[in-house]
Amino acid sequence: MAAPLAPLLSGWRSAPLPDLDSVWAVAPGGRAFALAGLFESLSRTLLVILPGESDAEELVDDLKLFTSDVVFAPAWETLPFEHVSPNTATMTQRAEARHRLAVGSPTIIVASVRSAIQRLSDSDVAPLSLNAGEEIEMDGLTRDLAKAGYHRTDRVEARGEFAVRGGIVDVFPGQADQPIRLDFWGDRLDEIRQFSVATQRSLDPVERFVAYPAREVRPDSAIRKRAAGLVTAEAWAASTWDRIVEGQLFPGIESWLPWLADERCMIDELAPSGHLALVDPTRSLDRCRDLIKEEAELAAALAPTWGEAAPEAGNHPALFLDLDSAIRGRAHLRILSTPTGPADPVLKITSLDATSGDPESVAAGLNRLLEKEMTVVVAMDGESAADRVTGVLADQGLAIDRLDALADPRSAVVSVGIHKGFVASDLGVAVLGEQEIAGRRRAHRRTGRISSPPRQQYQDLTEGDYVVHFQHGIGRFEGLVSRTMVGIERDYLIVAYARGDKLYVPVDQLAAVKRYTGGEAPRVSRMGGKDWSEQKSRVRKAVAAVAAQVVELHRQRALATGHAYERDTPWQHELEASFPFEETLDQLKAIGDVKTDMEANTPMDRLIFGDVGFGKTEVAIRAAFKAVQDGRQVAILCPTTLLAQQHHQVFSQRFAPYPVRVEVLSRFLTTKQQKQVVEGLATGEVDLVIGTHRLLSEDIRFKSLGLLVIDEEQRFGVNAKDAMKRLKVGVDVLTLTATPIPGFGMCLTFAHRPRIVIPSSPTWAPSMNRPCRQRSGGNCSERARSSTFTIVFSRSNAPSHA
Repeated sequence: MAAPLAPLLSGWRSAPLPDLDSVWAVAPGGRAFALAGLFESLSRTLLVILPGESDAEELVDDLKLFTSDVVFAPAWETLPFEHVSPNTATMTQRAEARHRLAVGSPTIIVASVRSAIQRLSDSDVAPLSLNAGEEIEMDGLTRDLAKAGYHRTDRVEARGEFAVRGGIVDVFPGQADQPIRLDFWGDRLDEIRQFSVATQRSLDPVERFVAYPAREVRPDSAIRKRAAGLVTAEAWAASTWDRIVEGQLFPGIESWLPWLADERCMIDELAPSGHLALVDPTRSLDRCRDLIKEEAELAAALAPTWGEAAPEAGNHPALFLDLDSAIRGRAHLRILSTPTGPADPVLKITSLDATSGDPESVAAGLNRLLEKEMTVVVAMDGESAADRVTGVLADQGLAIDRLDALADPRSAVVSVGIHKGFVASDLGVAVLGEQEIAGRRRAHRRTGRISSPPRQQYQDLTEGDYVVHFQHGIGRFEGLVSRTMVGIERDYLIVAYARGDKLYVPVDQLAAVKRYTGGEAPRVSRMGGKDWSEQKSRVRKAVAAVAAQVVELHRQRALATGHAYERDTPWQHELEASFPFEETLDQLKAIGDVKTDMEANTPMDRLIFGDVGFGKTEVAIRAAFKAVQDGRQVAILCPTTLLAQQHHQVFSQRFAPYPVRVEVLSRFLTTKQQKQVVEGLATGEVDLVIGTHRLLSEDIRFKSLGLLVIDEEQRFGVNAKDAMKRLKVGVDVLTLTATPIPGFGMCLTFAHRPRIVIPSSPTWAPSMNRPCRQRSGGNCSERARSSTFTIVFSRSNAPSHA
């Protein structure tokens, strides 16, 4: 699909270009336009490196307005030595970027310093590519998918999975938004279609199937050979090397990459015909040094846990390589914000001479640009914003066409936003966005996922699927048949049970049968036997025990008197105004509900559910700051060390201008550092602590804990949840989750208390509302009013900050 503002690049055809081994001064607002123009003129691979990940993401968004040949190479979201695999989509995007770099495909590759200097695996990054009508051996295709890191399952539901059913192969490519169905006729690929994950039904046909590798480190021949040599050379991890030699692909294998690959980074992958651009060289080199230092500090903290004969900290191969060494001797363009001297080429970039948010001033500023015969494009974030601005400008006497995309260079209002607007007088082009026109920064919004209709209980059942009959238990679905009984023909589901028994269920009684949703293959029940009734009895007893614990906990909380917080302070308003995104209506309502609960004198117990990137963390930030402002301590409990580190970085940045002491408590701290944090919690010197299970240890004492924030509570074990109970009584509790919670478990916790459901709930989780609606009676205690279930943030208008 053509880029919506691509025609604006026509001015670059006659514009002077910089020397590709020199300095080019371009203000931040015009960098996307400048790099797109440079790429348009070169028609070669261009690798652009920026200091930070968010800088790279914003540049990619803005570049896509001018050219469609843009690929983002994200950094791993995992820490060195943390035995967790990066996200499949991340690894696949990196594979695509590396492949384009290596083959010299005319593309702009954008990467942060963290991504660019990371050591690369020797595993192949070439994609699997198929066209309809090709002759392909299915067994060979499944082997190729497995070699590319795709996991074989019975039903494809996530990126990096594939399934084989007869002549159909379902694959969810890591770089795709929808899974692909390959329909074979013998060895001929007859048809390629997208399909819905929710319903498993085929959708629109596509011309070509492309799947980049789903794993960055795979035990292919080169990796296995390297691991075989490490069995004796690095015997302290011999068990891991043995697994790799055997060809096992296990979670966290990527953390062993430094030992399994040579010193080669993404810059080394750039083809000789390609070009390299380094944005803000000083910041980029500083960022590289920080990453190398952080890795060394992590190694120093973790090396004692590696076992006997393990390398000492500093003697291990590094994940992050030196940027200065990688670019030394290679021609590269250094892009600065200001020139270093009078000889440096400069692309003159200015801003709109107007007061943003003032319609009269903005219209006058745009008029001045139009009078200079410049092409002026107002790029607003969304159709409603574009329509509104068109009408406001018309009221000021400035008539500009409203378009969805440009077919030729012309002035218009378009419905595609830009992060940083610019005025390039020398090229006669101005593109102005939300910040310049409306006075607000554009929200970081990723492309919305394609919504799927709700999953229907009985559609797409295939023979062999497990089902549950409420009376007879777990059986195996064996298809549909028609039978004539007493002169009436009816359709029946056949459910097979142990010992060859079969149950015929009329289709008008399907409510008695549910699809089995357990994680493992279950044991099939016996019809008429006691095993199903005994199993239900055991479950009832276990549920009753859990329910008794939950009721007792909430009874204690209902009797406890909580802390009633004061109204918002001026500092609270100042902190909230510093949020660099536009809050959604759902987000504002959730924030308001949480504040109302905190200002009451009964303990809050609120669950906030929202997809990743929908703004849950901002709700927690504002609640935490409110608690600290009133002299109370805040504890944030996370299931993983990485998540704790990420939260610590975000909270520290937001609270930096205020006298708030934020600490993290995890295994990365030395014993001395942990002792200092623990003592600070007991004395009240630490206002906010973020930690993992360590926060639940017996030695942790708070002077005045006021708010407990639990992130992804369902990922904690039974022992951890028991330890949480002693913290919850009399304390406000805010639980955040991006994982749908099963309806029964939710009702067990929330059914007997009032609840609030945000109206714009995600369409992909309708079943979460229904069970509690059936049980939320009006006879709940008034003292439990603050325990609510809140679904937040619709997909259509949610920022990606979390």
